[in-house]
Amino acid sequence: MLIGLDFDNTLAAYDRVFSDAAHARGYIDGDSILPKIDVRTRIRALAGGEEKWKALQGEVYGRRMKDAELMPGADAFLARCKANGVDVVIVSHKTPFGHYDPDQINLHDAARAWMTAQGFFDPDHFGLGEDAVYFETTRSEKVARLAGRGCTHFGDDLEEVFLEPEFPDGVTRILYDPSGSAGDEGPFERHSDWKSIERTILGD
Repeated sequence: MLIGLDFDNTLAAYDRVFSDAAHARGYIDGDSILPKIDVRTRIRALAGGEEKWKALQGEVYGRRMKDAELMPGADAFLARCKANGVDVVIVSHKTPFGHYDPDQINLHDAARAWMTAQGFFDPDHFGLGEDAVYFETTRSEKVARLAGRGCTHFGDDLEEVFLEPEFPDGVTRILYDPSGSAGDEGPFERHSDWKSIERTILGD
């Protein structure tokens, strides 16, 4: 068994970071924490909204990456994988730099630094090897990577990944959909939380 996992919005949670960054820029009012998808909808409705949204993404995935949180329940899943000797690889579609980031922070380095801080590579914590993390610049390269590594399972928050023509047959497709916003049907198993994913892959 080799479990492949997406990174952004599957392992790393950004609701608080996007809300804080949007408030700081004056894009949204108040100080409440909104789901990332709601922040995106509100910003895209502004004048020049698409550019504003892309700039915010560059900021969040760059200099604010350190403020992201681990998805609830993902820590227990990763710890149980380590305890049971189940290998995990992370395969993400992530460009090296944000197109609208004036600081041009390397997003791959920022993500790896966050994983280090969260204990991903600590042998006494989750114990992943640093060579078990892949950042690919296109979705097709991401799919090719998980196929090449021989993943038996793959977890992602985007149903579009599972609909890629080259997505390998025989891989159990785990859609992480806590908001319930994905389409009603697709070639995947839908899960609203990490505990459900854990039970499906590793049993009770």
